[in-house]
Amino acid sequence: MTLAADGIELLIRAVRPTNAYEETMQRLLQSVRLGLIRPGERLPAERELAAMLKVSRDTVREALATLAESGYVVSRRGRYGGTFVVEDLPLETDLRTGDTHMGEAEVEDVATLRRVLEVGAAREAAGRELSAEERQSLTRALEECSGADDSRHRRFDSRLHLLIAELSGSASLVPLVANLRTRVNDLLNEIPMLRPNLAHSNAQHEAIVAAILAGRPDSAAEAMREHIEGSTALLRGFLSTK
Repeated sequence: MTLAADGIELLIRAVRPTNAYEETMQRLLQSVRLGLIRPGERLPAERELAAMLKVSRDTVREALATLAESGYVVSRRGRYGGTFVVEDLPLETDLRTGDTHMGEAEVEDVATLRRVLEVGAAREAAGRELSAEERQSLTRALEECSGADDSRHRRFDSRLHLLIAELSGSASLVPLVANLRTRVNDLLNEIPMLRPNLAHSNAQHEAIVAAILAGRPDSAAEAMREHIEGSTALLRGFLSTK
């Protein structure tokens, strides 16, 4: 049975183009996990979802492929084919441990701290006159993070964010961001590692670093904010029930 468009409140809100994949994932995951699209039901066609969310069909297709890989939907061919929600959804405990509401509170608390600390760090780093060695270290950290395999990505990702904090010029900021990154990684470890998201994350890292190296504080802050909102959208999709 195809779900009527007016029955999926979470899907009809347009997502922001800067976080198209992550927010498309958030909308679809929330719709499935909250039962707006029930087990066994068919999702709207790709073109319909793209129109509802105001994203490209490629973005929708990428998100659906990730949901299929994560065990939430299955594709069927033929006259009555399409993308269907699986009958037996992955267990909540497959995605995380601990209390659901504590997970929601942690996601939001971490997101707020990241906006305060990491957006500010990027702005300050871009406003400083960086030495040749500092610029080289930042470029190398970006390259290592972009080239890291799945098993090492979290480590190099954290290293890049910590270096940005260091380049802000505030020694007191570094341990704060280090503690924050531990919490970020704990949350990220509770959800599947998604290749499209890693690609988007790497592109966002490039934008952040480019703005810092070019000495554009506002651009660096905005790029970091978009990066944080992208990962937060995914965490909300997997770990929140609202």
